[in-house]
Amino acid sequence: MRFPVLRRKPPVELRKEVLEEMTLLRERTPDVSGSVACTVDGIQIACDLEGDRGEQTAALSAALLAMSRRMLTMTGHGALEETLISGTAGFVAFYAAGPTIVLTVLAKPGANVGLLRLEGRKTAAGLAAVAARRH
Repeated sequence: MRFPVLRRKPPVELRKEVLEEMTLLRERTPDVSGSVACTVDGIQIACDLEGDRGEQTAALSAALLAMSRRMLTMTGHGALEETLISGTAGFVAFYAAGPTIVLTVLAKPGANVGLLRLEGRKTAAGLAAVAARRH
């Protein structure tokens, strides 16, 4: 299945709306330490991370989304909802935000994973709505 992709830097208006959604996620979920939104081909749209890791995170996020979707297709387990990675220093969750955006959310150790999943999906749906309005 092919999805439309944004091949150039996203417009300023889209980046601003996406960052607003990501800021709301951080406000609603105290365990969230940052997030990145990118296109499915790895172009960063917005970044709410400390440091200079946005571009690398965007590229890896797109690759992980593609692998996760392929695994689900191969195994017949339906459409992707999320990919959650649990590490010794916290969590990283990836969400398909419609057909063109990937949302990556970082959470602190001991985070309420249920709340992370709920709010991550909610934010991904918001990003998908923003992208749909912009196309």
